[in-house]
Amino acid sequence: MARLSAIAAYLDRELNVAAFTDDAHNGLQVENAGRVRRVCAGVDASMAFFEEAAARGADLLVCHHGLSWGDSLRRIDGLNYRRLKFLLDHDMALYACHLPLDAHPRLGNNARLCRALGLRRLQPFGRYHGASIGYRGTLPAPLSYAAFQKRAWRVLGRTGASMDFGPARVRSAAVVSGGAAGMIEEAAAAGVDVFVSGEPKLTAWHLAQEHGLNALFGGHYATEVFGVKAVAERLAARFGVDAGFADLAVPF
Repeated sequence: MARLSAIAAYLDRELNVAAFTDDAHNGLQVENAGRVRRVCAGVDASMAFFEEAAARGADLLVCHHGLSWGDSLRRIDGLNYRRLKFLLDHDMALYACHLPLDAHPRLGNNARLCRALGLRRLQPFGRYHGASIGYRGTLPAPLSYAAFQKRAWRVLGRTGASMDFGPARVRSAAVVSGGAAGMIEEAAAAGVDVFVSGEPKLTAWHLAQEHGLNALFGGHYATEVFGVKAVAERLAARFGVDAGFADLAVPF
């Protein structure tokens, strides 16, 4: 068993949440009675996630997309009331981390996805709200685009959307998880062969075509499971608590 305050303070430091300007209010968003025996990690602060965490007996939930964004909690009614009541009734704390978890060089969505894709010599990429939240890197040896695409779908556990306008053999890629289709121009300017993100957009199709760039979009959810999984593993190792990931298999 660990103290909630110790875990929250550790995550605040490790993820460097104070360094980011974000629409999300990163950090501990909902407290519990102060003790943690079991952690459940997930991507979204949804009722489905809360119910799964409660069924697992979790008392700390860690997610990427939390409940508190801007003034989203200005009224505690409707869905806000239902979600908060569920957490309080089950004495479950909620820790959320958005951009800092995208950007982290060891635990982050993008660094972990880059390494799973076989990319090395990672460099910061993807400027958003004044910080780089993604990474770009190179493969140890050139790979056919078809083989890289197959690897990406295997890593992400799904077949996503592809925009196949770049070279047939690739050596470099840029990765920004989630809804980062607008960064495709930055990828083209960086001279990479493939851009990997989550949600496709119509404008990205035209930009990829006109810049001669390959682009793969594996789904917002699928590209953002990596960070919360890594955080759960870290908390289990550091604090000796039981920790796991609740995969809701969201297809978007």
